[in-house]
Amino acid sequence: MSMSIASTLITAAQFGSMPDPGHPQELVRGVVVNRPPPKPRHGQVCGNIYLHVRLFADAHRLGHVVPNDSGVITQRNPDTVRGMDVAFVGYDKVPPGPLPASYFKTPPDAVFEVRSPSDRSPDVLSKVHEYLQLGVPVVYVFNPDTSRVHCYFQDRADEILNATDEFVGIGPLANFRIPAAKFFE
Repeated sequence: MSMSIASTLITAAQFGSMPDPGHPQELVRGVVVNRPPPKPRHGQVCGNIYLHVRLFADAHRLGHVVPNDSGVITQRNPDTVRGMDVAFVGYDKVPPGPLPASYFKTPPDAVFEVRSPSDRSPDVLSKVHEYLQLGVPVVYVFNPDTSRVHCYFQDRADEILNATDEFVGIGPLANFRIPAAKFFE
């Protein structure tokens, strides 16, 4: 007896109720995709992003900063749940206090992704476009190998920052300014 592909697809709710497998996973168009654990350099850059954005957001009481592949539902029917390396969500979207136990359904104000050496460009761009289509105003993709930040905006042309450039946030993070090199230290 053959099974149709559609019968093997799962929803975001089913994905969220699965036991932790001990390694990163995402749900892509209803299919669970395993990802290798990131290498230490990836974690270091993610940690730097989280540190600097969190310090700024807390100092100005702007919103939540979440690390560690926190999930956001980017598509429905079939469902896709992406793990964001770091994300910022303003208090105007999600009030202060503990975050819900479920995946984000509200688009973050900014998503920060860090490329791993094994990441394929089409896969990275697919995630970027999902975030932008969801309504995320800006997606930053950090490349530790080149010390560059590729900035993808919903409402204007992409930009590439070198380590010598100044990183300037947008939206609720508009006053966040820091040398891009700080993320790669």
